Amino acid sequence: MHEEARKRDQQDPLASCREHFEIPTNCIYLDGNSLGALPKAAKTRALEVVEQQWGQDLITSWNKHAWINLPQQCGERIAPLLGAKHDQVTCCDSISVNLFKLLCGALALQPGRTKIVTTNDNFPTDVYIVQGIQQLLGEQRCQLVTVEEAGIESALNDEVAILLLTQVNFRTGNVLDMATITKKAQQHGILTVWDLAHSAGVLPIKLDEWNVDFAVGCTYKYLNGGPGAPAFMYVAERHENAFIQPITGWMGHATPFNFSSSYTPHEGVTQSLTGTPSVISMSVLHAALGIWNDIDIERVRAKSIALGEFMLECMAHFKLADELVLASPLNALQRGSQLAFKHDQAYAICQAWISEGVIADFRAPNILRVGFAPLYIGFEDIWIACEKLKTIMDQQTYLHDHFQKKHTVT
Repeated sequence: MHEEARKRDQQDPLASCREHFEIPTNCIYLDGNSLGALPKAAKTRALEVVEQQWGQDLITSWNKHAWINLPQQCGERIAPLLGAKHDQVTCCDSISVNLFKLLCGALALQPGRTKIVTTNDNFPTDVYIVQGIQQLLGEQRCQLVTVEEAGIESALNDEVAILLLTQVNFRTGNVLDMATITKKAQQHGILTVWDLAHSAGVLPIKLDEWNVDFAVGCTYKYLNGGPGAPAFMYVAERHENAFIQPITGWMGHATPFNFSSSYTPHEGVTQSLTGTPSVISMSVLHAALGIWNDIDIERVRAKSIALGEFMLECMAHFKLADELVLASPLNALQRGSQLAFKHDQAYAICQAWISEGVIADFRAPNILRVGFAPLYIGFEDIWIACEKLKTIMDQQTYLHDHFQKKHTVT
């Protein structure tokens, strides 16, 4: 199988993409679903922004280097990856902040409806934001309803205001059928808000075609924007005139540099901006997004599936499948670009694997999570990673005390 892995890498149409990234020597990085690797172009841009634009051109860079337009410029580069027209996407703040904006604005569009339905195992911040809005507005105006993923469609009725879902489950990798669920929700007059944190840059998405109302996503995973990179948000064109987000800061004003004492929202998704954009991080993101200019997302998805299937073959070859139980869907079409395995010692196993140069991550309570970033991960990487995992499991090195101690970030 090792030779088969090498052959697949030689035939991989995306193999040359790895050259765009700085991958540490002797490191197999299987955590691109949590923080993407550093693009070389992003590093170059960071130096340029700090040394030249900020260092030499100072405040004139807002005009000279178009700092003021970075949210729109990044949005325009992200939009094709979402199947959206460029003027419906902007880049700003974090997923949490953007979700607050979208949910409050969407609730205002649904007079007489109070329920926001989401899943029990949605990413916690999505649930927390709804809980915060419920506390802020009171249950008479906002009511959180959580259901199992299998019970989403049965929870849809004419009393629901918003359906808030994440396309790819952060723990298991299970993929929800965005097109079908959105259509069924809208038959009841429900507005849909989709979190694309684990799908943007690795799954083909068609927000416009699927008639999605609103969406958010982060850029530091498969889009490789760097730690804490600004998030994006999508507002469907049909909602732009009626949708008003609640954090009415000056950058969302129609004419911010008139310094009016009253707020007039900008037309379109730009009114979703709030404060001054984070120029350094957004400039880095803009450079990172340039990698996608000539990449076919369908090829990315095909390689993602192939990497996952090959890892399962390797796990079977090394007889690891019984000990590390698959928590992801067996059907490759039903999972994102990751595999999740259950084990009571998942955290310690992950730490032992990292010590051998294979970086994955742990998700409570017992998930060893492996992410595949197809632009820079190859099939031989998977083979070597599984070979190392086999040694760890056979020798039970994960039982050593220093692998048992939990770090703050897991």
